Amino acid sequence: MSRSIYPSPVTLVPKSMATERPPSSVVATRRTTAANNMSALEARVSLIFALASQTTSVSQRLLADLATETAKYVFPKRFESRNLEEALMSVPDLETVRFKVLTRNDQYEIRELEPYFVAETTMPGKYGFDLNGASQSFNVLAEYLFGKNTLNETMEMTTPVLTRKIQSEGVAMDMTTPVITKKLEDEDKWKMSFVMPSKYGSKLPLPKNSAVTIKEVPGRTVAVVAFSGFVSDEDVIRRESRLRNSLKNDSQYKVKSGASVEVAQYNPPFTLPFTRRNEISLEVERKQE
Repeated sequence: MSRSIYPSPVTLVPKSMATERPPSSVVATRRTTAANNMSALEARVSLIFALASQTTSVSQRLLADLATETAKYVFPKRFESRNLEEALMSVPDLETVRFKVLTRNDQYEIRELEPYFVAETTMPGKYGFDLNGASQSFNVLAEYLFGKNTLNETMEMTTPVLTRKIQSEGVAMDMTTPVITKKLEDEDKWKMSFVMPSKYGSKLPLPKNSAVTIKEVPGRTVAVVAFSGFVSDEDVIRRESRLRNSLKNDSQYKVKSGASVEVAQYNPPFTLPFTRRNEISLEVERKQE
């Protein structure tokens, strides 16, 4: 058997396709690129986890804050009661004006109030308990309290809301707590005030709305009667007259000259009428011996 005289076929491989290893610099570049790609991916993943963790933390804090604020209304506090009506009343567990009870009887109690600061505004309309006027004034003061101030700072709510009627000459502000409504007799106007949190003292942020003013209310002595339900202007007139008559028989205290009535409302609107605490007060002074 004859053999082919032709040589076996040979496969020619181009030099670029030869099986020689690429230069070390090329390998290093590839590894660096891969590492960078992985690092970028890991960074994104880490960022996602960090944001998720932060969001969860913020959500937990918000839920905790919400639970704390809700608890102030769900688990309210009570004042010392003189009768069954007062025993059913409750108030939110919020800061209020500090006071000391000097005396107490079946009709009223005498309190010594500490000084405090208020933010106040003039109410539209002629009535202290007109729903529309009260709502407008409340919103103006609430905007200041919740950030419409020079520090853009949200401040804590206090209690109660005070509605106050004063003589035209305008004696210094009375009573305590968040909202005060006072009537200017000759001008037929009312003032609504929020009592400011005590931690600020005189260093309160200034309101951005010129309709809101900040004032310091000096300490004073007042006669107070508590009652439940919703408040009307007619109700205030009737209770003020009754309190003035009761104080005529007090052996130690009398109504201070020029004193005007002030009404404190402690509860939010959703509170059941029979559990609401309202107070009507008049400034008093000791009788001369």
